[in-house]
Amino acid sequence: MDLSNLQPAVGSVQRKTRIGRGPGSGKGGTSTRGHKGAKSRSGYSRKIGFEGGQMPIQRRLPKFGFKNINRVEYKAINLNLIAQLAEARQLQTIGLDDLRQAGYLRRGQLAKVLANGTLSQALTVEANAFSAAAKAAIEAAGGTAKTL
Repeated sequence: MDLSNLQPAVGSVQRKTRIGRGPGSGKGGTSTRGHKGAKSRSGYSRKIGFEGGQMPIQRRLPKFGFKNINRVEYKAINLNLIAQLAEARQLQTIGLDDLRQAGYLRRGQLAKVLANGTLSQALTVEANAFSAAAKAAIEAAGGTAKTL
């Protein structure tokens, strides 16, 4: 067997229905478009979201709330997670790259350190933001909190 004698499976290839070629095609007269109405006319194109004159769903549903375009989204990283990571990998400095390698952050994601948990050793922690309690806990353990 080679490329010169390949054939499609039997029944998988069918001839295209030729529309608008008279009654002999079996699709004559209306050319599969049915009788009357906008869809039977040439040049018809339905508007996006049009529901046949019924009030469209994007107008039926209520709109509420406020989306702040300047909002900065942070991934929350707790102190107990930082302590575990430092212990497991024998690190003195924990930055965003360490958190990414451990799978806690995705590329381009910002991290904010929160004060859930305790630190037993002095660490230098680098993150995009710190809660006041987390910063105090890091400094109380003898470490430093460096904002990027």
